[in-house]
Amino acid sequence: MKTLTKNNTHLHQDQILNHWLYAALLGNHPIAVWRRPDSHEVEIIVDSSGSIKRLIPELEQLPKGFIVHPFADQSDEKAYFLEASKHIKFSLRPDLSENEEIELPEISIDPKTLNLAIKPLLNEAIENQGRSLQASTTMEDFEELVKKGMALIKEGVMSKFVPARTIIQGLPEDFDLAKTFLNLCQEYPKAFVNFFHIPKVGSWIGATPETLICTKGKYFQTMALAGTQPAIGPDPLANAGWRQKEIAEQALVSRYIVNNFKKIRLREYKEIGPKTVQAGSLLHLRSDFEVDMEATNFPQLGSVMLKLLHPTSAVCGSPRQEAMEFLAQYETFDRSFFAGYLGPVNIEDQTTIYVNLRTAQLQGDHVILYAGAGVTEDSVPEKEWEETSLKCNIIGKFFQ
Repeated sequence: MKTLTKNNTHLHQDQILNHWLYAALLGNHPIAVWRRPDSHEVEIIVDSSGSIKRLIPELEQLPKGFIVHPFADQSDEKAYFLEASKHIKFSLRPDLSENEEIELPEISIDPKTLNLAIKPLLNEAIENQGRSLQASTTMEDFEELVKKGMALIKEGVMSKFVPARTIIQGLPEDFDLAKTFLNLCQEYPKAFVNFFHIPKVGSWIGATPETLICTKGKYFQTMALAGTQPAIGPDPLANAGWRQKEIAEQALVSRYIVNNFKKIRLREYKEIGPKTVQAGSLLHLRSDFEVDMEATNFPQLGSVMLKLLHPTSAVCGSPRQEAMEFLAQYETFDRSFFAGYLGPVNIEDQTTIYVNLRTAQLQGDHVILYAGAGVTEDSVPEKEWEETSLKCNIIGKFFQ
């Protein structure tokens, strides 16, 4: 390893990121890169332990690292965990980063050609995953799925379900992973921008607006995020108007959180909202919940609520079991990590786990975009298709 001062070496953010991406891919190491909402810092974790770790997420007992869990509630309930053999941070603000000392791995090629060397390494790693490329979901198939679920809602089997769809795009010839990540940071300052690569498992990049759970010091936080409409005009928050469908959908997610509090006899919590929030080119309704873990004598609340909440009604449906069974039977593709969860664990007295939304899977020379839509009795199949198109475009436009 070597430590360089950016001011002396004229390193740009994409070059720093490329150094670590190249070294991790070349060494066949898991790597996670992220930028927290409203932050100017990029963080990187490289796990050079030589093993792919699967574990039950008892967050309070884990070392510093990064966790990734698929959507499906697997029988062993195990998540992937990247232990922080290395944890690197650098600033995106020129005024703060000018004289920053950055630790860089030793590399054997010209730093200026790193971005060209990364794509073949990424492709090679992805080819070794042995997954066949799916086909994009057709409008007819998606709307048929929505109609099937709505029939069950009318019968009282479910009150809501969240069907998903995929779009497959070719990666551009000049695809630059580091620059794509940094462009997402610039475009979506309030999102959790992330990239992770686990050898023989997957490579994903995204910008999610939704926190699943956060523990910081003595406080636990979560949110209910649902309802979607385009952000229109110079002041979209002031001009937002919500239909009964979206209000009911968001209330369902809030009620789901409160019901889980009741399951563990937790009565002391703050609820703020719902309020309209902007995530890129979309607006959502959000309610925030906070618990004082010291006052309630519940230090393990993060792990307990993570298990209870995932997958939430915002990405699965309600009741959860019936919605999961419906999706397992009728969705024609594996969601993998889409609508699962991911995030940094036990870093600087904080663990923040996000729902893996607005995300894309890198697969060879293609990228798979994923999006879902909340369907209730008031839904219109064509509008749900349009909503998923808007959501896919949030990430998809960076690969065109």
